[in-house]
Amino acid sequence: MKILIADDSRVMRQIVIRTLRQAGHGGHDIVEAENGRQALEMVQTEAPDLVLSDWNMPEMNGIDCLSALRASGSTVAFGFVTSEGSEEMRERAASAGAAFLIAKPFTPEAFDDALRSVI
Repeated sequence: MKILIADDSRVMRQIVIRTLRQAGHGGHDIVEAENGRQALEMVQTEAPDLVLSDWNMPEMNGIDCLSALRASGSTVAFGFVTSEGSEEMRERAASAGAAFLIAKPFTPEAFDDALRSVI
């Protein structure tokens, strides 16, 4: 499985990768994007099976990236890993087509629970 991790923070991308390993999902191919626009392009060029995206990023945020993917006909599994976990954010994510939203700070167990629905 190929997983695209989109976050403007390199450190946070590394934390997500480490948490995936800790959750027992370390054997996947990982590709990284620094913002939503790059993630949108990489879904076309890299064909990931799953996108894990931050919500707030420069150039294009995560929800706009997800909306653009769905508008283009993409059905790639998409989940948010973000500091904003309010009920309103969860509803916006779900209505846009996200499979899950994991709020920071997160645990390996939260990743495993969320990923079981898409892996």
